[in-house]
Amino acid sequence: MSLTDSSPTQIAQAAAVSSRSLAVLSSDARNEALTAVHRALVQAKDSILSANAQDVELASKAAESGELSQSVLKRLDLSRKGKWEDMLQGILDVRDLDDPVGKVTMKTKLDDDLILERRSCPIGVLLIIFEARPEVIANITSLAIKSGNAAILKDTKCEFSRSYHRADDTAGGKESTESFKAISTVISKALKSTKVPRSSIQLVITRESISDLLALDKYIDLVIPRGSNELVRSAKSQTSIPVLGHADGLCSIYIHADADPSMAVRIVVDAKLNYTAACNSVETLLVDEAVLQTTLPQVVSALLEKGVSLRCDKPSKAALRRTLPRNQATILQDASDTDFDTEFLDLVLAIKTVPKTSSPIASVDLATTHINTHSSKHTDAILTSSESIADRFLSHVDSACVFWNTSTRMADGMRFGFGTEVGISTNKIHARGPVGLEGLMIYKYQIRGTGQVAGDYSEGGGRTWKHERLL
Repeated sequence: MSLTDSSPTQIAQAAAVSSRSLAVLSSDARNEALTAVHRALVQAKDSILSANAQDVELASKAAESGELSQSVLKRLDLSRKGKWEDMLQGILDVRDLDDPVGKVTMKTKLDDDLILERRSCPIGVLLIIFEARPEVIANITSLAIKSGNAAILKDTKCEFSRSYHRADDTAGGKESTESFKAISTVISKALKSTKVPRSSIQLVITRESISDLLALDKYIDLVIPRGSNELVRSAKSQTSIPVLGHADGLCSIYIHADADPSMAVRIVVDAKLNYTAACNSVETLLVDEAVLQTTLPQVVSALLEKGVSLRCDKPSKAALRRTLPRNQATILQDASDTDFDTEFLDLVLAIKTVPKTSSPIASVDLATTHINTHSSKHTDAILTSSESIADRFLSHVDSACVFWNTSTRMADGMRFGFGTEVGISTNKIHARGPVGLEGLMIYKYQIRGTGQVAGDYSEGGGRTWKHERLL
């Protein structure tokens, strides 16, 4: 890794050159580099967390004055339970995965001694733009090196665009400066002793406009924004380079009439409270009318005890007021239409009733219609004891991740066994869902011949295609 103050063009050119060397570096050399990075970060824990504490202190003051959102503050804090450990473990998990480079995914015998292969290869140069996420440097470094991709990392200390000016988000990059410097310096020193080309991982430390980097489609192959909705949308609007990411994490859970009540309580509480500021935190709870006075009160009571504000539609609020203790019923709020299109990233949950229908199938269809209309196609889940109902939900919901009887928080590269992730994609081209090594690979076609030419297979050429699939 290098901390660079070069011009955007110089940065991108250096990355492009380095990417070609990294792409052919041996698996052992890449793994040794990740071991070195992990070792260095372990040894530098105290200094990194001290730097992070400085950032958190400044960010806390900004949050108190209303200049920074609580969700950004939570993402910034590396001392939050398990965050440091998960970051380090992610490096080792990625290192221990199978080498994704050079895998043969198709092999065809076109003719005798004429073999076609499709082999996996790195995408090339990644541009990662991020806000208040210090662990991103370690995550991206490990995934990029393992996958053979060069990466340019840029935080949002500089103004992103004239339209990108929200105080809570632009401050995010500013408030995380010391953490980024500490982590990137440690990684940079660690990589000097390895065979990884110096310019293959670059952290841009100048205040150059991100827009300048987004214009360099000659050298940069993929943009991955890690941050707010505004950041993702602004990136997409300013570049012709493919952008991998999601603008919102508007996730829903549907409690079907036959859902196990205790399971529903456990899953919904986890999905809302495990990490409220995460993009896979649940924001909308859909509930069958049949369980408004049975399962729902148990779920709601558990949420209220944890300090969650509930915005209920009329049927659910009326049912809850009849069943909850007065002290809980009086603090329920009325839901507006916009609540079902909102990613709260806070202790807020919208509740909507799925009305009684002629059949269980009709009910699940109403739920999936609502989700496909209002969700961000990130992660949605159903709670039901019926496999047939679950299968219908899983096939009808058009989201990157669709779950049965588990928390939306399961949508995560580490939990999927990917080691870590560069982000979650709601795209429908190339990569979708948590993006790990596989999402950072593309492929090339190789033919190994012995002098054959296209004319040999034309009329009068004397040869015919065999097209025998070998893999």
